[in-house]
Amino acid sequence: MKKLAIFIIMVLAFVLHAQAQLNPDVGKDTTKWYNRTHQIGGVTVKAKRQKYSRKENPAVELMKKVIAAKKRTRLENHDYYQYNKYQKLTLAANEITPANMEKGFYSQKWLVNQIEMCPYNNKLILPITVSETITQHLYRKDPMDTKEIVQAERTKGINELFQTGDILSTGMKDFFSDVDIYDDQIRLLQHPFTSPIGKDAIRFYRFYIVDTLDVSGDRCIQLHFLPNNQQDFGFRGDIYVLADSSYQVKRCELTIPKKSDVNFVESMQVLQEFSKTATGEWTLTTDDMVVELELFDFFFKGIVVRNTRLSDYSFEEIPDRMFKGKKKVIVAPQAKSRDDSYWNGNRQVELTKSEAGMGDFLSTIQSQGGYKYVMIVLKMLMENYVETGTEKHPSKVDIGPINTVVTSNFIDGLRTRLSLQTTANLHKQLFVKGYYAHGWRSKKNYYKAELTYSLNKKDYLPNESPMRNITFSSTYDVCAPNDKFLSTDKDNVFTSFKWTKVDKMMFYNRQELKAEREEEWGLRSSLALKTEENEACGALRFVPLSPSDGLLPASQKIRTTELRGYLRFAPGEKFVVTKQRRRAINKDVPEFTLAHSVGFKGLLGGEYRYNFTEATFFKRVWLKSWGHMDVDIRAGIQWNQVPFPLLIIPNASLSYIVQDRAFLLVNNLEFLNDRYASFDLTWDLNGKLFNRLPLINRLKWREYLGVKTLWGSLSDKNNPTLPQNAGSSVLMEFPEGSFVMDSHKPYVELLFGVHNVFRFFHIEYVRRLTYLDLPTAHKHGIRAKFSMKF
Repeated sequence: MKKLAIFIIMVLAFVLHAQAQLNPDVGKDTTKWYNRTHQIGGVTVKAKRQKYSRKENPAVELMKKVIAAKKRTRLENHDYYQYNKYQKLTLAANEITPANMEKGFYSQKWLVNQIEMCPYNNKLILPITVSETITQHLYRKDPMDTKEIVQAERTKGINELFQTGDILSTGMKDFFSDVDIYDDQIRLLQHPFTSPIGKDAIRFYRFYIVDTLDVSGDRCIQLHFLPNNQQDFGFRGDIYVLADSSYQVKRCELTIPKKSDVNFVESMQVLQEFSKTATGEWTLTTDDMVVELELFDFFFKGIVVRNTRLSDYSFEEIPDRMFKGKKKVIVAPQAKSRDDSYWNGNRQVELTKSEAGMGDFLSTIQSQGGYKYVMIVLKMLMENYVETGTEKHPSKVDIGPINTVVTSNFIDGLRTRLSLQTTANLHKQLFVKGYYAHGWRSKKNYYKAELTYSLNKKDYLPNESPMRNITFSSTYDVCAPNDKFLSTDKDNVFTSFKWTKVDKMMFYNRQELKAEREEEWGLRSSLALKTEENEACGALRFVPLSPSDGLLPASQKIRTTELRGYLRFAPGEKFVVTKQRRRAINKDVPEFTLAHSVGFKGLLGGEYRYNFTEATFFKRVWLKSWGHMDVDIRAGIQWNQVPFPLLIIPNASLSYIVQDRAFLLVNNLEFLNDRYASFDLTWDLNGKLFNRLPLINRLKWREYLGVKTLWGSLSDKNNPTLPQNAGSSVLMEFPEGSFVMDSHKPYVELLFGVHNVFRFFHIEYVRRLTYLDLPTAHKHGIRAKFSMKF
């Protein structure tokens, strides 16, 4: 049982790496790829002995011609093209020694039978998961459109033991994505790498002519290249260019310099070969990648092997019906049910013995003693839930989230909570979710009951894409006003540690009916009707300026009824689904949202009429080797006269844990506005400066800068301190510690952070620049979060 646990923990480490969306680190140069025709051992020595110059450099002049020629050879010059792609992606434990197999963990027979020699690094490996995909790619020039039709796909391996195993397979496909050297920037390991034939290649790389030789029957010039600064995110390798006037790339071999700042990658090799079709076009036919991973020197070593074959290129006209619809990726109905005969007839890279026997390997794992108890613990760690089913009878009810079982807050002191949710194993379209919680100081009991009906059948949970859900929920609980901004559970044990006293809270009794629809091309829409009663507690008070409507100060309650419409557009966004929520795995796409809420007075007890409109925009901008900037712009307006609980408060993070897109030094209810605009700019330099500082560069730290700005104002109609509003039946006295912003004076805070600390931590220093005269002001603070990136 102990050995089985160690084995699955190794896999868990990699799955958690994918779930946190890491980005690997490189250590060693590749010394061998297949049977290389020419070794380049002397090139590096030459580069170190003499000063490199681009002026009158024959290698540079040749590369300029190669870069200029790529425009003529791009497939997009054709009106149409299509091809078929087969891809195999394998994850394995790496660098197993014969001594390991004689005694110790790997000596067990069921593991020894799975171990095999890897032909790409000549090391013993233990394959633990393999996925295969066959797709058809279509392109049309006018009007420009592309389609990817998934004809067949299947995955076998350790990820099948976890309900959220798609995190591993989806993450691997995104991290180790296809390489297109014809692009100026190559997205790999969730970072942009400058292509050796991109428009910026001459400035970023150093090129050397090595030799002239035959490559698969074609006479080629071999050029070696490496980055100017080998700690930057760039490649090192060789390009083989046809020795004629076409300057066509015949072969490309890429690796990462051993001094590179990439995390968790010990070595990487990419091989691409281009072939000439019968009609004269040069097309990519082979695209292979081998990445050796290392989380720690003393822990898990893994290897990812991606084999891709592209074939059946055609440039004939494609019928317009093939491009109907907005979906870019279409999965054929029978894609996941293809039988062995189909795969045997269409597989272009044979499975190894261990890959072919993956099913038997999994069966053996599940038959090991203690497997059930090991899996319970691992699922708790990875999925934050405990399944109640077995292998033969899959879980119909999951218990969790685990990290909300014991927490604390100002009102309840110690708080305990029991949560559960049903799964598609009970019903494919009807789901129940909820919790019961108890506050031990307040003696209060809390609950949430949620019923969701999905218009489309689900594999496990209702938040799977595309969402077509109708949900009714009823909740009674306690919260701080800022809790609505949290991207996690408000009683998450980690966010319960606050940097400020959060004593202004309220009980809420909420019922909501919500319909939401999601399109696979990036649009999400929802419409929700909500009625809610709020009761002030702790240091919060609801004190009306006038009790003329019967709202007495002693009641401390308000009631609202609202209808909210919401639109969100994020074209090209990809998700992985966890048991708690969905996580965007790629943050490169723009994100637009627009929402409007209408409050109804007299409907279901609602006491106020109001209209609130809010719009947001988020975009990540890549700056090549200078990292990336995240731009977050938000604006909103409350159109009507309302009491302060319905005014706009800043998105403030009150815990020591960094919350993205939130102000880090704004206090609870510190500013109350009825219109606002915020601008959040953060810049991850990806080590661009630290890499050039002696000694500091050895730490592989990465610098992080940011500025967060808020403009806010309160119109006269919503200011309870003005004489004309005395006796208002709508307005309330502001809580102690709440202030009105000067519309000409923004709130500003600056960030300086360091991430990649011990590879796993991000630490920020925050400095507040304005409104320092307020008694609630905190001038500076330290925040942190767990962050894993390649």
